[in-house]
Amino acid sequence: MRAGNTILIAGAICLAVLSLHLGVRTYAPAEIWRALTSADADATAIIVRDLRVPRMVLAALIGAALALSGLMMQSVTRNPVAEPGLLGVNAGAAFAVVVLLTVQPGAGVWLVIGVAAMGAALAAALVFGLALSIGAAMSPVHLLLAGVTVAALLMAGVQVLIILNEQTLEELIFWLSGSFADRPIVGISVVAAGLGLGGGLCLFQAPALDALGADDATATGLGVDVPRLRLLLLGCAALLAGCAVALAGPIAFVGLVAPRLARLSGARGHAQLIPRAVLFGVLLALSADLIARFVLYPSEAPVSAVMALIGVPILIGLLRGTRMRLA
Repeated sequence: MRAGNTILIAGAICLAVLSLHLGVRTYAPAEIWRALTSADADATAIIVRDLRVPRMVLAALIGAALALSGLMMQSVTRNPVAEPGLLGVNAGAAFAVVVLLTVQPGAGVWLVIGVAAMGAALAAALVFGLALSIGAAMSPVHLLLAGVTVAALLMAGVQVLIILNEQTLEELIFWLSGSFADRPIVGISVVAAGLGLGGGLCLFQAPALDALGADDATATGLGVDVPRLRLLLLGCAALLAGCAVALAGPIAFVGLVAPRLARLSGARGHAQLIPRAVLFGVLLALSADLIARFVLYPSEAPVSAVMALIGVPILIGLLRGTRMRLA
């Protein structure tokens, strides 16, 4: 397993270097090195040091945060399609941010992140409540239906608010498209802190999550407080997703694809799954960001659209597998 993680880390480093190297303008390794090590303020240094480095770091952190959020949701619900985007959590955060920016344009980063986290948590509660009302909350089909319903309702509200708010129309559309570019630098420390706390909590609870993977009765018999564990980790997952959406916009499918790839790579037990899913999240986000730079070159495509192209086939495969097992 360590060899697998080493390969993923090496891949992430290569993608990070390419993220500094490639774009509308391509820089040679010597130019990148000079921009990173010197105090020059020429155009190359500004683009590499002040624009591409923060973008690369933020992409890696947000990919890791979304992957961890998705893994926690899948683990505590025992549902392979649980993911912040599909369960309406991203839509809840987006709706909350758009409401805030409509009422208070130019709101500070900390306020935006806090409101996004609250919106994500409320949306998650609404989705699980709706799933319970139509059947078993752990059913992949019921949970997905509830998530799609809530997400559609919230995104309709977002569209109405955008139409009514012409003053910040361009800013809101750019944010909703999903991107790691031109984001506030303070966001790096926020996501890094949230990821550190969330990752530490998950690793600490890894034995409990392994027990919960069997069923609630087994976990309870092993001394796990199942309701408390679910509330704690789902709240943490919503917080991570809310921070990611507040900074990069609603980017779906990272939380679905990364845990799936971690399991397919042979990781067993949450002590192995957590770091493996986080690394895959970093790889996915950096890869999507690089692809987005060239799909519509010299313009950039939304990162959320690139991730959808990757995530939709995997979602279809998961749902087909679930249907076959139920049959």
